[in-house]
Amino acid sequence: MSPGAEAARRGSRPAASLSRAELQAAEAVGSLMELWGFRRQLGRIWTVLFLSERPLAAPELCERLQISTGLLSMSLAELRRWGVVKGATVPGDRKEHFEAETHVWRLVRRVLAERERRAVEGALAVVESALAELRGAIAESAGDPRVRAMARFRMERLEELANLCRVGLSLLKALIDGSRADVSPLRALSEALSRRS
Repeated sequence: MSPGAEAARRGSRPAASLSRAELQAAEAVGSLMELWGFRRQLGRIWTVLFLSERPLAAPELCERLQISTGLLSMSLAELRRWGVVKGATVPGDRKEHFEAETHVWRLVRRVLAERERRAVEGALAVVESALAELRGAIAESAGDPRVRAMARFRMERLEELANLCRVGLSLLKALIDGSRADVSPLRALSEALSRRS
């Protein structure tokens, strides 16, 4: 083997290791994103951009991740909606380039504020509506003690669920705002439920 070929072979090992490390990290973040309810590709694309020292164009992203341009385009649109990827200009290159939002906590806070908080608020609204319905059932069942007892039991349990939702909202607010959360209602709820078991 010529000295030039040997040097090229040795030089490709670190590059291959960098590529493997990048893909391993991309897969790990993709798995985490799936646990959070997002598509795996979103985490993979964001990670490759996050680990890149420069903005990347779509063809390079497709090549690194071995994905189609259609999948990349759809995923980039979603990542841009969440504000975790943005377009970047590269002087002398007319292709659109992309870079990752690098302030990771800002990303987490955005998801907590826009998705998780809405879900918990929605659950609380439904539980409170169910409580109102049970109050009506109690008022209408004045002569049936069995129905009143079942309704009261369900009301107690629904109140516990409502309190759990309120604690969840308090925790989310604390995480989003960066303040301390009061978990005493959660502790009290947990103790009350364990005493019944």
